[in-house]
Amino acid sequence: MVVTVAAAPQETADRQSPRQRVPFNDGWKFTLGDPGGNSAPYLYDIRPEVKESADGKVADAMPEEAARIARGNVPLLKPWILPTGNAFIKDPAKRFTRPAQEPAIDAPYARAEFDDSAWRAVTLPHDWAIEGPFLKTGPYGGMGRLKTWGPAWYRNKIAITNADAGKSVFLDIDGAMAYSSVWINGKLAGGWPYGYNSFRIDLTKFLKPGDNQLAIRLDNTAESARWYPGAGLYRNVWLTKTAPVHVGQWGVQVRTPKVSKESAQVAWNVTLDNAGTAPATADVTTQLYALDGKGRMTGNAVATAVSPRTTIAPGASATVAGDTTLRNPRLWGPVPNQTPNRYAAVTTVRQDGRVIDRYETPFGIRDLRFDASRGLFVNGEHVPIRGVNNHHDLGALGAAFNVRAAERQLEIMLEMGINALRVSHNPPDPQLLDLTDRMGIVVQDEVFDSWERKKTPLDFHLIFPEWHEQDLRAMLRRDRNHPSIVMWSVGNEVGEQYTGEHGAAIGRKLVGIVHEEDPGRPATTAMNWAKPDMPLPATMDVISLNYQGTGIRTLPGQFPAFREKFPDKVILHTESASALSSRGEYQFPVPGALSASVRPGAGGDPKTQQVSAYELFASDFGSSADRAFASLDQNPYTAGEFVWTGFDYLGEPTPYYGARSSYSGIVDLAGFRKDRYYLYQARWRPDLKMAHILPHWTWPDRVGEVTPVHVFTSGDEAELFVNGKSQGRLKVAPYAYRLRWDFVTYEPGTIEVVAYKDGKEWARSSVKTADAPSALQAVADRATIAGDGRDLSFITVRVTDKAGLTSPRASNRVRFTVEGPGELVATDNGDPTSFESFQSPERAAFNGLVLGVVRAKAGGKGPITVRVSAEGLQGTKVQLRSTGR
Repeated sequence: MVVTVAAAPQETADRQSPRQRVPFNDGWKFTLGDPGGNSAPYLYDIRPEVKESADGKVADAMPEEAARIARGNVPLLKPWILPTGNAFIKDPAKRFTRPAQEPAIDAPYARAEFDDSAWRAVTLPHDWAIEGPFLKTGPYGGMGRLKTWGPAWYRNKIAITNADAGKSVFLDIDGAMAYSSVWINGKLAGGWPYGYNSFRIDLTKFLKPGDNQLAIRLDNTAESARWYPGAGLYRNVWLTKTAPVHVGQWGVQVRTPKVSKESAQVAWNVTLDNAGTAPATADVTTQLYALDGKGRMTGNAVATAVSPRTTIAPGASATVAGDTTLRNPRLWGPVPNQTPNRYAAVTTVRQDGRVIDRYETPFGIRDLRFDASRGLFVNGEHVPIRGVNNHHDLGALGAAFNVRAAERQLEIMLEMGINALRVSHNPPDPQLLDLTDRMGIVVQDEVFDSWERKKTPLDFHLIFPEWHEQDLRAMLRRDRNHPSIVMWSVGNEVGEQYTGEHGAAIGRKLVGIVHEEDPGRPATTAMNWAKPDMPLPATMDVISLNYQGTGIRTLPGQFPAFREKFPDKVILHTESASALSSRGEYQFPVPGALSASVRPGAGGDPKTQQVSAYELFASDFGSSADRAFASLDQNPYTAGEFVWTGFDYLGEPTPYYGARSSYSGIVDLAGFRKDRYYLYQARWRPDLKMAHILPHWTWPDRVGEVTPVHVFTSGDEAELFVNGKSQGRLKVAPYAYRLRWDFVTYEPGTIEVVAYKDGKEWARSSVKTADAPSALQAVADRATIAGDGRDLSFITVRVTDKAGLTSPRASNRVRFTVEGPGELVATDNGDPTSFESFQSPERAAFNGLVLGVVRAKAGGKGPITVRVSAEGLQGTKVQLRSTGR
């Protein structure tokens, strides 16, 4: 029985708890390589020999069968690391037992007496690979031409005081790339192979009073990914201290099984762990609080519930349940039509009336419904999925997660009109999901890019058989309370599409795990090959298609075939388009086709390795945005799309694997909008009065030549003028999404478009011919930043002529200088072929634009001056201010 009492001010005692969860990001020392250069004693497992790189392989190539490995009697660390995941293995008989003896290895870097004074001091999150240098030759384009592989060690001290006596102490790592082994005082405490998952190491039995030496070894592999994975301790690390009886890791699950505008049932389960040596009895109280827009609790508790008293055996866990009903709940819903309201469940655990633990769980109240004929409904409102895929790197900052950098990406996407994000193809940093919760963006959360079959020789398939359950359950338990998540993806284009019933059996098992952990949300896997009559699609709750909906190469679109076979299932385009372009790079002649693969002289230039920005070109298996739009509109039962991709990302630079970064982004790596951005904006924000013209109009070498002009507009017709002369008025045709004047003759001056809607003027836009570069203009996205050593300001620099017009072909070298309590942390220009260090303070403009990223120093306060200069151009400066901590 659950007793619900009237809302009351939170008890003072509830604010006092022995639980401590503190950031453990400062004070680290770092080095590359193993002692004596010998990695053999530290191997997690034997790896296949890689004889030929998979770099540049067509992205939709069939995954291959795993190589068979002869393991022999090589000493390995796996037996000591596998038990770390035991809490996520449902069947106790399948859990792993730690060997009684310690591994036969002397690890000097793990010993307290080792002198690490020559090691580099670093602050986490830390991606050591982003510093380069870029690998200009060899088969490294797929992983971003940055060396991410090889052993790396991190060391830090943990101080244990008298106040910690009797407590449990945990190291919580949000992400470490990859094959981590964690050592404390020279002993191997555990580890986790998968580089994208969060995990916990129980340090308690390895600790002693005073200073304790922590060492973490990472061993990311070459050929481990099809994109840039990053390297190092690239997410936050935490130190958590609790009483022996405490809420377990991710131990609170909140559900909202019945939701309306008038009332909402909120139910929860709380898992308690007893790390003590005797049975323990505990009382659990849960209070619900409203959160403000920044995630802070406001006012008094809106409900309080007391769960039945429970007894937990020593070394065991127990779960208690509770529920309550809220009147007139503040619902969480996606933008732009709904508001992302949130609550927090505050769990207080007592023994004999004394508070022994307090645990806060943010959540949202919303009703999800999936309709096979229309797609997603949130709180009764139809929400067509207008989403993008994003990889986890943050461009010039690499894989080291930064909240402001991720927030900026989402802000740019929201301005374009998204309401959804697919995290491809791995669990994201948990802070990203905090952002999507707060900003009102629905999410498809994804765990694996491969199962048993391989895409690259050393990817996740090596550990899938022994770790898939732990990794999947860990992601689900960590992320299940985020209201922004509307569905789970257990795989992406996996090789098991090709293995019939065997692959379906794996899919069925993974979906079963999802249903056990979170029965309220559907499971899916993204399929680029499986057809409706094959076994795998039938195992999924949602049919997710990559490119197949539009049609891959010469194959027809598959939406109708899947609809006929699965009339009761939602059908979703999890990857659409894969259109390619380089910002500001226009190539001639321009074909009349609606969509075409990139070929030499037709969308692509192999010499410059740039792709035309007319936004008509795509990967061989993809299509232009226009063609993808048509396939969705012709099949209106589809739930929507996740475009490949929102931002360019490091690695996978189809079609030019000599480059460093992809061409598929709607926005380039630096965060500068490509023309395609406005095509999506016109579609996804139909009420926004806008018209966008391409290309630029500065072509001194094209006077008198045909230079096509295209317009993206939310209007339904438009008239184009060149120096005041009409080029004709066009209407948007059915299943067409741009207006084309393909036979315009170039002459310097002004091109202007006047767009109409329902016969009335809707929007105007113009582009003028620029003179020679004359000056620099700079704008910061935020003039005030926190002095916490993490907050950032992104400064966009334009090369302009004397009239202030952007010089669209300028490539002047631009230098940044920072004065005051700030520092320049990165520069970029969005050029996928640039191998200049991201840390360089000087960089060539790419088609008139350069980006500088400035961070306020930790503890710094006061004005920061950023000066921007270029030889022969009038310089400029930007004033920022650091607010201090």
